[in-house]
Amino acid sequence: MLATLVAAATGVPLEARKSDRATTTRTLDPSSQGIVSGVGIEGADIVAMADQMMRDMLATSALAGRAVAPQIIVDAEYFSNESSQRINKNIITDRLRVSLNRASQGRFVFVARHRADMVEQERALKREGVVDVGTTGMTRAQAGGDFRLSGNITSLDQRNNATGMVQRFTQITFEMVDLERGTVVWSNTYDVARASADDIIYR
Repeated sequence: MLATLVAAATGVPLEARKSDRATTTRTLDPSSQGIVSGVGIEGADIVAMADQMMRDMLATSALAGRAVAPQIIVDAEYFSNESSQRINKNIITDRLRVSLNRASQGRFVFVARHRADMVEQERALKREGVVDVGTTGMTRAQAGGDFRLSGNITSLDQRNNATGMVQRFTQITFEMVDLERGTVVWSNTYDVARASADDIIYR
């Protein structure tokens, strides 16, 4: 009787409430498709995408084969999203930067332009004598970049109104731009094509 009253008060069927309570948290493999998935970019895509781009950049002589390790900037500042999916672009560029940093073994020098304010604050404290100069000494200016990552996410959506079937093609473009000459020294794309009877909401 009590259970029936609770179900009536909440407007949620008793069977659904029991089912919700029975659901337990699961630990998933980030490189595999999750339980909740749709037609857009998923976590497994980001893992695979970062790995593919990292390997391709390290195999490109214009970047990784230079006598002096180039100073590169990898952040989301010039990474745009024109697709129909909401996505935090940092999740792509952060993973790519970390993966490259770990795998490059000195072939790249990474400029933390996304942390320029933090660096400038510390530089000012050193020059004002508030703190000492540390162990690496001082430079005339912050590091400049030789190359910077840019990119774009675009998508093409289709829906069958009769069946409710949704289909989406997503293309993620990556380009490494020479910051002096303005040329593209490396580029690649990552494609995702999926169809589903019921799409999910990405946040």
